[in-house]
Amino acid sequence: MTASHSAADLTAADVTRHKWWGWGMDDVRFRFDNKPAFAPLAKNKIGVDLEAITQFDDPELSDHEVPAGRLGDAEREAIVGLVGEANVRTDDEYRVLHSFGRSLPDLFHVRSGDFDRLVDAVVYPGTEEEVAGLLRLAIEKDLVLIPYGGGSCISGSVTPDPAEQRPVLTVNLGRTRQVLSIDDTAGLARVQAGVYGPDLEEQLAAEGWTMGHFPDSFTYSTLGGWAATRSSGMQSDKYGDIEDIVRGMRVVHPEGTVVTNPIPGRDSGPSVHEMILGSEGRMGIITELTVQVHRLPQVRQVIAYMYPDWEHGIRGMHAIARSTDVSPTFTRLSDGPETEFSLAMVKEPTSTKGRVAAKVQDGLFAYLRSKGWDTSEEMSISYVCFEGTKETVEHQKSVVKKLVKGAGGITLGAGPGAIYDQKKFDTPYLRDFLLSYQVFGDVCDTGATWSNINEVHAKVYEAFYEAQRKQGLPGFMFCHMSHSYHSGACLYFTFALKYTSPDKALEQYYNAKRAVQQAFVDLGSTVSHHHAVGTEHQPWLTEDIGELGEHIIEGLFAQNDPGRNLNPGKVVTP
Repeated sequence: MTASHSAADLTAADVTRHKWWGWGMDDVRFRFDNKPAFAPLAKNKIGVDLEAITQFDDPELSDHEVPAGRLGDAEREAIVGLVGEANVRTDDEYRVLHSFGRSLPDLFHVRSGDFDRLVDAVVYPGTEEEVAGLLRLAIEKDLVLIPYGGGSCISGSVTPDPAEQRPVLTVNLGRTRQVLSIDDTAGLARVQAGVYGPDLEEQLAAEGWTMGHFPDSFTYSTLGGWAATRSSGMQSDKYGDIEDIVRGMRVVHPEGTVVTNPIPGRDSGPSVHEMILGSEGRMGIITELTVQVHRLPQVRQVIAYMYPDWEHGIRGMHAIARSTDVSPTFTRLSDGPETEFSLAMVKEPTSTKGRVAAKVQDGLFAYLRSKGWDTSEEMSISYVCFEGTKETVEHQKSVVKKLVKGAGGITLGAGPGAIYDQKKFDTPYLRDFLLSYQVFGDVCDTGATWSNINEVHAKVYEAFYEAQRKQGLPGFMFCHMSHSYHSGACLYFTFALKYTSPDKALEQYYNAKRAVQQAFVDLGSTVSHHHAVGTEHQPWLTEDIGELGEHIIEGLFAQNDPGRNLNPGKVVTP
C-alpha cells in the first residue's frame, strides 16, 4: 500500500496549516477583477463599491501584541519529554493560529488582534501512546486539552474559553496521517485521525478506493475532526454522513482507550460509538478510525439542470430522492439568489471556446425569457452527480432528465457541472476578501422535511431581512438544498452584510445570525445540519433537543470528565 510518511519521520513543521489570519494557503486569494458581474452584484446587494476601494494589504502579526503563554517550565519540560522538542510549539504564530477556528467571529477577532485568551502551547503527538501520556499529564497537572483537527470549524469548537485560568494545550494530530490497512473484503479501512482530506483520498485512490467524504472544508480538515463534529460531505447522498461512514474508533481517555468495533449491530445497549461522534473532544481524543470505503467508480459526471424557480426545483429534487431507479452521488439545488450569485462568480471568457459558450448561454436565457422565465432573480440551477459504469450512468442520467422535465426543468449538460465540480472548494476564500471591505459573509444550515422545506426556506428569508430592516442595514441572502434524504434535505443559507464600524460589527452580525438560527428552531428544524455545536450554536441547543436532552448530555460529560480538562464549554456550558 502507498502510505503517507509515518509520524516518526515528521515534526510539527511538516503539518499543513491555514494562514494565521484567514482561510487556506498564503498564495491563494479571491479575485473579482476577472469576474465582470461580481462588483455590480456587491454594489447592488450590500452597497459596497469594490471599484472605488483600494485593495487591502494582508494583516501582519507583528502589528499586534501577543500575550505571553501561561505554561510553566516544568509543565513544558514534561510535555517535551513525551513528544520531543520539535513537536511543542509556543511561538506566537502557532499559538494565535490554533486559538481560533474559521468562524466569522474567530476571523474578525484574529484579524483585529483581539487575543484575549490564546492557547499556551500546541502539541503534536505522533503515537497513540503519546496522546495517552498527554491526557494523563493533563489530569495530573490540571491542564486543558483542545483537539484541533484542521482548525476549519465555524462553531467555536477549538477556541479556548476567555475565562479559563489554567494552562491550555491544543493537541494537533497532523503527524498521524496514514491509511494503516484496507480490508478488501469488508470494504473497511483503518486510518489515523490526523489525516487531511486530500492526503486521505490520495492514499485510498492509490489502491483503487475512495471514502467519498468531501465537505466544503475538505482541503483543510481531518478525518478525526469530521467524526468529532458529525461532519457531512457534499456526496452524502451516496456515501452517507460521517456517522454512516465511520464504523469503528479508537478514542484515548484519561483512564484508558475506548474501542468501538466496526461490525454491523455494533453496540449492545446505548451506543458508546454514537456518544463519541459529535462530542467535540469532550469524551477523549480520537486517534484512529475504521471507515467504509468504496471502489473508485469507472465513470463520474456532474450534470447541470435549470428550473424556472425554487418551487419547481424542489419538486424535481423530491422526485429524484424518491425514485427507485436512480442513486445519485449528490443532488444540489440553488435558489434564485444563489443562482444569481453563481453567475456573478463566472470569469470573463478569454478563449474562443469560452466566448462561444457565453453566447450560447445568452441565447438560452433569451429563449427562457420568451417562455416566461425570470432569468435574473427566480431561475434556479441544479447539479446532480452520477457515478458507476458507463451504462449505469447513462441510464440514471436518462431517468433524471425525465424527472427534471416532469418538474418543469431543463437539462443544461455536463459543461456547467464540470466547472462546479472543479471550483467547489474555493468559496471559503471569499470570506477573507469580504472582511477586508468591512463585509461579513457567513453560513447557517439546517435540516427540513420535504413537507415543510419550502416554508423553512421562505420564513428564514423573512427573518433575515426583517433583522436587517430593524438594523437599517442592507443585506443579501441566498440558499441551496443539498444532502438529500428519504424524508427531507439540508438547507444551506449564506448571508452577507456590511457592518457600520468595528465596534458595532459583531453586534450587527449576531443580530442577523440570531434571527436565522431562531427561525430554524421555531420552525421545528435543527440548529445545524452539519456545522457542530461548539459555542456558536449553544444558545439554541435547549430548543433543539429539549431541556431533558441537554441535561443528559451535561451528565454524560460531567461523569466522563469531572475535572473539565477535555475541551470544556463546548456543546454544553458546564
